Amino acid sequence: MTSLDSRVAVITGAASGIGRALAVSYASCGVRTVIGTYPGDPHDPAETLKQVERAGGTGVVHEVDVRDAAQVEAFAQRAVDEWGRLDIAVANAGVLRRAPLAELTDAAWDDMLQVDLTGVLRTLRSAAVRMSGAGAMVAVSSIAGGVYGWGEHAHYAAAKAGVLGLCRSLAVELAPRQIRVNAVIPGLIVTPQSSDPVNSLGPDGLARAGRDIPWGRVGRPEEVASVIRFLTSAEAGYITGQNIVVDGGLTVRMPA
Repeated sequence: MTSLDSRVAVITGAASGIGRALAVSYASCGVRTVIGTYPGDPHDPAETLKQVERAGGTGVVHEVDVRDAAQVEAFAQRAVDEWGRLDIAVANAGVLRRAPLAELTDAAWDDMLQVDLTGVLRTLRSAAVRMSGAGAMVAVSSIAGGVYGWGEHAHYAAAKAGVLGLCRSLAVELAPRQIRVNAVIPGLIVTPQSSDPVNSLGPDGLARAGRDIPWGRVGRPEEVASVIRFLTSAEAGYITGQNIVVDGGLTVRMPA
């Protein structure tokens, strides 16, 4: 038995990367998980479910576009319909697009914020109204926006910075209900998103960046997932409204 045993969680963006790693990590702790996946995601959520079951856990796959409030409400309700409760929500779904300022249209800006910021609001809001007792929520921000600026990614950085203010405010508002809200700020982590050479660093860029990280390498999804698991467990029961950086020391190294 663990402090997470028999809890029920929803995770958006769980078809790959950090979301998949978290679903598998939860499986080993007895957490039942609704595995959220975007219908257009090229990654197979069935593989996430297979790994969850291999780890001895229970889960269901549910398609959800976080740009659609009704779909997000149905996603959170799936947890209640399946297992009669909802204890944990992790807003992990996100998109990343490169766009120099001169090419950053209103439509591109709006679409980014609809997923990476408003989608987080929808996920946490839909979960909060279904938590009948104490609960825990985590939103995944990014070192871009959460700590640093990133050229040609102003819309992405703005959304990820906004996630931090959202979580702080919800932490205050929901504290009387014993619902904790925190944000995790991943550094350079090997995921399908960061491995995209068009919109992100790509494999070569990640390898080069890893040499500048004090830990000597870029991170793994499982290393972020373990922090989220802790923040949603009883062991973190007095932690709320915080931004936890998981970056191998990248942001604390003094420039040479």
